[in-house]
Amino acid sequence: MANTTSAKKATRKIARRTIINKSRRTQMRGAVRNVEEAIKSGDREAALKAMAHAEPELMQAAQRNIIHKNNASRKVSRLAHQIAKLAKLAK
Repeated sequence: MANTTSAKKATRKIARRTIINKSRRTQMRGAVRNVEEAIKSGDREAALKAMAHAEPELMQAAQRNIIHKNNASRKVSRLAHQIAKLAKLAK
């Protein structure tokens, strides 16, 4: 348990940030999930549309230190590669 005033304030602050970060993480994961579902269904147009929404979500999460920037870049790269594979399959 925090004893000093500054430690008590830090605890309150961390609790507030945790709620916000959880919300942002959930939003990011949902955006990625939408892309993955579109890829699974084989719908390239829907996947591209979902990717246009998911990429900024991932990068914002990286900027806000919710995930590491390399993690965000890796996820974007892998999703883009899977979408590109859909285009090759369609031809």
